[in-house]
Formats: sequence, C-alpha cells, structure tokens
Amino acid sequence: MQRLIDPFWKARTEDIKKGYVFNEDDDTFVCLICGRSFEKGVIYDYGKVLLEAEKAVSRHIEDEHGGVFNSLIRMGKKYTGLSEIQSTILEAYRNGQGDAEIASQANIERSTVRNHRFKLREKAKQARLFIALMEISEAKVANSEQLVPLHRNARMVDERYVITVEEEKKILGKYFREDGRLYRYPVKAKDQIVVLRKAVTFFEPHRSYSEKEVNSILESIFDDYAIIRRNLIEHGFMERKPDGSEYKIAL
Repeated sequence: MQRLIDPFWKARTEDIKKGYVFNEDDDTFVCLICGRSFEKGVIYDYGKVLLEAEKAVSRHIEDEHGGVFNSLIRMGKKYTGLSEIQSTILEAYRNGQGDAEIASQANIERSTVRNHRFKLREKAKQARLFIALMEISEAKVANSEQLVPLHRNARMVDERYVITVEEEKKILGKYFREDGRLYRYPVKAKDQIVVLRKAVTFFEPHRSYSEKEVNSILESIFDDYAIIRRNLIEHGFMERKPDGSEYKIAL
C-alpha cells in the first residue's frame, strides 16, 4: 500500500486548491487531505442527495474537513510558512472581511494589515518562481536520488528525514527479511524512520484499531512490537486516543 501522503505532495497547485486529484490508474478521485477515494462511475448517497464521484469527493471535503482552505491553514507554520498573524489575516480575507474590520479584531493598525497583505502577495510571487526553479532543477535529478516525501505529521523534522529513494531501498534491505519480518530494530534514527514508514503500510487507512490489534499486526513484523508501536506514535505515523482505546494512521 502506498503512503497516502504521496498524492498530496505530488499534486499540482490546481489540484491542491480543489482538494482532490484524479488517479487514472484506478479511475478514482482521491481526497488529498485524508486519502479517501471515490470511484468514477459510482453514485454516492449523501442523505437525500445522490452524487457522482467527483461531486461526492468535493462534498466529502466540505463535510468532513471543513473545506480545502481550512484544512490547509490548519497544517501550521511548519508547512505553510505563515506566522500566526498572517494566517489570521488570510482567514479574515477568506471570510470577506476588509482591512478595517481585521485591524479592529486583531487590535492592530489598519496600515499594519495592509503591510502584511503586501508581504503576503510578494510571498506568493516568490513561491511561484521557487516552484518553477525547483521543478526545472529536480527534473535532472536521478530517480534514485529523489528525496522520500515527508509524512504530514512528522515531528521534530531534521536531518533524519533527509532520505533518498536509493537510501530507503538499501535500509529496507538491511533490516527486513524476504518474509517481511525484521532482522532487528535499528538504533540509528534515520534507519528507524525508514522502518517505521514501512511498518505503517501494514495498516489500512481510515480504519480504527484497538491496541490488541495493533500489537498483533506489529508482532508479525518484530517480536518487540511495543517499541515499534511507541515510535509510530512518537514520530507522527499513527495517532492514539488518550486512553489508548483507538489507533489510526495519521493522515
């Protein structure tokens, strides 16, 4: 199973704005926020309304995620690069508020709001150029040297996450046997990230698991399943309810 975050990071700007992408391999519309797919040609029941797949995924994004804008802005500064006041201003403009109203609510000068708006527009222009430069330069990078995508809930992002496709392949071969079990659990932090990326693929997206079920799946990989379960939570690959009653893949 491919990690569900991959379509998000590979999506075009136009698709991110819609919140979904069309997967030609299996004729499905895939929600970029959670990975849920809607099969083309299937009619989906939304209460009193029957919707075709593309309209259904749009409705899903609004109902389940509060819309694309809200989902993106909630990703936080680590991904958006926006300060708290910049996020507040963007949300206010999204809601149709003007400079004076924003200034009053944020308790700042109207001129300050305008200055932030100017900086945001400059930031947008710079981002477009940067994306073009990255796409041009990375087109020449060999597939084996491409960087493995970062999972969306990664914590304490540092050099541990700088992993090429070739490195990932070598690390997986070093620790996993042909039957899918681990020879041993790695000590090196970067190797742990790779092993955890593989371990989380043994779980189904959108499904809730009890701790007993999680233990059973991880035990099929490694006898000391507790350390893998703990690290999956610590590194943001999985989410757990405070009482430990439910586990899910972090999407």
